[in-house]
Amino acid sequence: MMEHTLGRVLVVVPTYNERQNLPLITERVRKALPGAHLLIADDNSPDGTGELADSLAAADDHVHVLHRPGKEGLGAAYIAAFRWGMAEGFDVLVEMDADGSHQPEELPKLLDALSEGADLVIGSRWVPGGKIVNWPAHRQFLSRGANVYTRLMLGLPVRDATAGFRVYRAAALEKIGLANVESQGYCFQVDLTLRTTRHGLRVTEVPITFVERAHGASKMSRKVISEALWRVSVWGVTGLPSRLRRRRG
Repeated sequence: MMEHTLGRVLVVVPTYNERQNLPLITERVRKALPGAHLLIADDNSPDGTGELADSLAAADDHVHVLHRPGKEGLGAAYIAAFRWGMAEGFDVLVEMDADGSHQPEELPKLLDALSEGADLVIGSRWVPGGKIVNWPAHRQFLSRGANVYTRLMLGLPVRDATAGFRVYRAAALEKIGLANVESQGYCFQVDLTLRTTRHGLRVTEVPITFVERAHGASKMSRKVISEALWRVSVWGVTGLPSRLRRRRG
């Protein structure tokens, strides 16, 4: 594992009603990457996740909490967390879910791929070696279909553009810019992947094992799916997210 060549690493875990899952995922992240820091970005969870996060941070100086006023979508949570991390001088920013679907033990191989020259590393379910555990058939069909549609509409050389387990160089995020990102749900992942490739940066996919959550409810909804379908369709026609196109034009 070549983590030492990358500088300071921040693992960002957004939360909303993840009280059951947070202690274990925090423990696993800290064990997998002892030198990394963990930022819990909580959207004012009514189940007390934020208060639990504060207690975890009080016991570990490598754990931090970003309290947000309410549930504003995955994209808004990650953008706020990325800005916090870059302001604090972190060189690498990791995205991962709190529900255990992303395995912290696989973080070292994602960081290794970043060390080999990538600007964005995606933990991919749909490349050779990727696996799915305990996910219902309809969710697999939806994910595969969404990624095929995304590749066809956007011409992305990526098989899992919707994946939420990924690692960015802070310099890459600074280059692509976050100010004009409007995507809120899982379409946020497609948005940043598109921006990364259109800026000529290198994207690498690494196979992972995705495990369906054991506790709590999925945040996937018709609204999230509709946003992704609409935005990808618009981007496919126009070629770029609209504000990025205007900014570069």
